[in-house]
Amino acid sequence: MSTQTTTDAYAADAAPAPSAERLSSLDTLESEAIHIIREVVAEFEKPALLFSGGKDSVVMLHLATKAFWPGKVPFPVLHVDTGHNFPEVLDFRDRTVERLGLKLVVGSVQEFIDRGELAERADGTRNPLQTVPLLDAIQKNKFDAVFGGGRRDEDKARAKERILSLRDEFGQWDPRNQRPELWNLYNGRHTVGQHVRAFPISNWTELDIWRYIERENIELPGLYYAHEREVFARDGMWRAVGEVSQPLPHEEVITKTVRYRTVGDMSCTGAVESDAFTVADVVVEVAASTLTERGATRADDRISEAAMEDRKKDGYF
Repeated sequence: MSTQTTTDAYAADAAPAPSAERLSSLDTLESEAIHIIREVVAEFEKPALLFSGGKDSVVMLHLATKAFWPGKVPFPVLHVDTGHNFPEVLDFRDRTVERLGLKLVVGSVQEFIDRGELAERADGTRNPLQTVPLLDAIQKNKFDAVFGGGRRDEDKARAKERILSLRDEFGQWDPRNQRPELWNLYNGRHTVGQHVRAFPISNWTELDIWRYIERENIELPGLYYAHEREVFARDGMWRAVGEVSQPLPHEEVITKTVRYRTVGDMSCTGAVESDAFTVADVVVEVAASTLTERGATRADDRISEAAMEDRKKDGYF
C-alpha cells in the first residue's frame, strides 16, 4: 500500500474535526455555576441559599432554578433582615419567593436588638450586625451548606476566598487555612458543627452579572435602574432619604436621577447619578466604570481597610 493510500485510510478513520462553535464566556460561567450548585446539593444534606432580593442573589436563584428544572429548587432561601432594608426590595423578595413556591427563612437583627443581644452602632448601620442572626439561623435550621452570591471582583477578601469555603464550629473563616481547589474539584468535607459557604458565581464580574441579566431577561427591583429620588450627600455618596436614613441639619436634600449598583441597607448604601433606565444602558455604564460597586457605594466597607475580611472572619457573608 502506498504512503498516500495509508494516509487517506487513516484520515477516513480519524475522529471528525471539532466544531468551530465554542461556548460563550457567559455560557461557560453559567455551566460552572450550575455544576457547583448541583455538586453541593448532591454532597450536603441541608443546603440553603442566601436571598436578599439583590441582583447577585436573584441571579443565583435563577441559576438554581435552571439547575433543577423542571423540578423545584430543592432547598430554602435565607435572608437576614436588618430592619433597614429598602421596602421595595423586601417586596420583590416576597413576590419572588411566592412565585417560585420557595420556603423563606428570615433572621431578624431587630429581634436580637430587642432581646439585648445586639446593640445599635454609633454610625447607625446594621450591616455588621447581621453576622449573629445569620449564624443563629444556620445553627437552628442545621444548614450544612449555604450558597452566597459573593464575587471575587467585589473586594480583596472575597477575591482570596475559595468557592467552597469552610466555616468552623463558631461559623468563622480562617483565610490562612484554606483548602486547595484544583480545576473543578471541590472539597466539601466538614465535621459536625461546621458548615460550608458555597460561591457559585465567584468568578463572575459585575459586568458578567448584567450581561447575564440582559440575556436571560431576569427581573430585578426597580432601584437598579435610573429613577428620581430624594437624596443628600454624605461621605462622598448620595444617600436616600428614608425612615432610617435622615439628613443632618447641614445636609441639603435634593432630587436627583440615580440608581443603585448594589442594594444593602438604606443606612449605608449610596446611589450613583445615572441615566441608565434599561438593562442595556446599565451594561454600557458598568463597562465604562473604573470603581467596584462596593467601593463606590458601600459605607460599611469603609470602616477600615480590612472591613470585609474582618467581618468574614467572624462569620459574615
